Amino acid sequence: MKQKLNPPVNPGLYGCSEGTNRLATVWFKSICVCIWVASAAFCFADSPSPDKNVLFLYSFTDRKVMGDIEPLKATTQSHMTVPVSFQVEYLESHRFGDEGYEKGLSESLASTYGGKVDLVIASSYPALLFAIHHRDLIFPGVPIVFESVDRTRVEGRQLWPGVTGVTTSIDVRGTIDLALRLRPDTKNAVVIAGNSEFEQYWLRITNQELRLEEPRLKAINLVGLSTEELLKEVATLPPHTIILFQLIPLESAQPAGTYDVLEAIALQFPTYCIHNYCFDHGAVGGSYTVSNEQQVKGGELAARILAGEKPENIPVQYDNSSQRTLVDWRQLRRWNISESALPAHIVLLNRPTFWEKYGNYILAGIALCLVQSVMIIGLLVRRARKRNTGARLRESEERFRVMADTTPSLVWMSDKDGKVTYLNNRRVEFTGRDSSSGFGDTWTKFIHPDDLQNVQTANSRATEEREAYSKEYRLRRKDGVYRWMFDLAAPRINEDGSFGGFIGSAIDISDQKLANEALETIAGKLIEAQEKERSRIARELHDDICQRLALLSLELGSESAESSGLSAPALARMEEIRNRCVEIASDVQVLSHELHSSKLDYLGVEAAIRSFCNEFSQQHRVNIEFTSEKAPNPLPRDISLSLFRVTQEALNNAVKYSGVSQFLVDLRATEDNIQLEIRDAGVGFDVQEAKQNCGLGLVSMQERVHLVNGTFIVESKVDRGTRVSARVPFHVVNGLPEASEAQDLRSPK
Repeated sequence: MKQKLNPPVNPGLYGCSEGTNRLATVWFKSICVCIWVASAAFCFADSPSPDKNVLFLYSFTDRKVMGDIEPLKATTQSHMTVPVSFQVEYLESHRFGDEGYEKGLSESLASTYGGKVDLVIASSYPALLFAIHHRDLIFPGVPIVFESVDRTRVEGRQLWPGVTGVTTSIDVRGTIDLALRLRPDTKNAVVIAGNSEFEQYWLRITNQELRLEEPRLKAINLVGLSTEELLKEVATLPPHTIILFQLIPLESAQPAGTYDVLEAIALQFPTYCIHNYCFDHGAVGGSYTVSNEQQVKGGELAARILAGEKPENIPVQYDNSSQRTLVDWRQLRRWNISESALPAHIVLLNRPTFWEKYGNYILAGIALCLVQSVMIIGLLVRRARKRNTGARLRESEERFRVMADTTPSLVWMSDKDGKVTYLNNRRVEFTGRDSSSGFGDTWTKFIHPDDLQNVQTANSRATEEREAYSKEYRLRRKDGVYRWMFDLAAPRINEDGSFGGFIGSAIDISDQKLANEALETIAGKLIEAQEKERSRIARELHDDICQRLALLSLELGSESAESSGLSAPALARMEEIRNRCVEIASDVQVLSHELHSSKLDYLGVEAAIRSFCNEFSQQHRVNIEFTSEKAPNPLPRDISLSLFRVTQEALNNAVKYSGVSQFLVDLRATEDNIQLEIRDAGVGFDVQEAKQNCGLGLVSMQERVHLVNGTFIVESKVDRGTRVSARVPFHVVNGLPEASEAQDLRSPK
């Protein structure tokens, strides 16, 4: 693309001001033309070429990348006594390296400017390299001045013949420091660049600086991606990420696409640029050289060379302009970055208007006034409602007292410190009417001495946690008899939301307690009767049925041996019958042992369970691993029998329902208790559902363990296996274990 920038017209050379008289104007213009022709003739006498032509090569097709060149043009023209015309060419530097493109471009420039250029000015490094490589074809022998070239490109190296210029400084370090200062929690820095030599160079410089921040900062490169691929990759980036955007806008290749991509990315993550073309497109900012001093120096060099100096005699001028931090205020607001976090001497772009800066405060003030007005109205309304509420409250309290006095429960209330403030009539009548029937702290004298500590502990815990609770205790009736009470309490909340104490009600459960005791006694007797019947049947099977089957088997064997006249099939049939008799006798014997194990009586629980596991595994073709540790022998018979029956029932259930053939039985004891555990890794089941369906197996095991004052636990989940555990306490007397006393069902919980 080409654009011709003509110098401003100097009225002293090219024209005069208009007058009101047309003839005078024509006359005056004629005189001016004559003077100009005479001056031109004089100049041609001293110089063969009075006009100077400058070709300005711009590295990029987008004019926004490197800024305006008007300061350079103005400086050059101000130092010249002859007109200077500028021709500007915008190069597609991203295509450099393509021999066809560079050849076609150089031939086109040669046909346009060959022999017509006095000076070439190259802006940025790609244009400088192109001018040097193709100068012999396009403009042989023409001096070259460069500007906007980073000093790292030329510092410390020998320049090309006929080349000089002025450098700039790209502050990559300053931009990174700014980003990390504004976002100190940053963990990832993503560099977005293209494949051109210009972008690749600055990608390397940026990565060198980022490596200084390792390991607290991770560098990620997204290079040479299409727009769709780039946006997709950015969308997957983790939090605590900043973007260093280095794509160069190229109008011919991506019309407005680069800025659209920049704005889309800047909506997702804080974005910074080492080149200042990103402003007004979503970038937060960076550290840049913002003065026009470089343009002025470039114009001075151009004027000196156009005046006749050789570039080899003019050293490269290194621009020492200070770096300044530029920040877009709108992006600070977007990412909630306080201005106090900014470094000193920054330049805020797009500063907020008065409404943008103070609009929120104004709206907040208006909202506050409205809220205060609403609150005043609300207070007035509340005052009127409070009067009505007071009347309704008094009426509600009266209804509550009537209801509380007529309910069959013993109702009470306490304050936040636990002191009783109210008792209904039934509660007062229960303990007897007197001045100290239970108010304040006097209620403690009506509690059974053995239950008082538990009740006070439950009350103290509930007062601290301020949650509903229940307790059981014995309360002395007015006739001196203690009755079991079930007391349920809930917290009271005042109108202001504060804790006001508790309200509770108690009911007499003494009869229910006695009924439970009777049921447990009956359950124990039923189990005892069942065990006696099991023993009787086991003895009958072992002493009678098994003996008779054994005798029958012997007789069949004897007949088979003596009946030599029988045919072979008949003998085989008799042998088969005898074998079946033996099998039946063996099964009856096993059944006898299951009903009542003699080993349990003579060898103890460990030997009985081990023997049962062996017989059970052979009978059902499963693998049972039995382990034991410190099992006492002998144990009280009721404990041994309870653990033995739990083992039988648990293994039978496991074989039927678990779906596996591997089981573990573990028996171990401590100083004061013995624990049995049966585990499998089978399909499992829902324990709550099994209890609701009243499975007799679980109920039987639980009742047996409870009768010996033990605890019974079943743990199982679907597809997670099953664990059955029974723990029974005992105490040692004269070196022998004895069963602990059964739990007193009338004691407080």
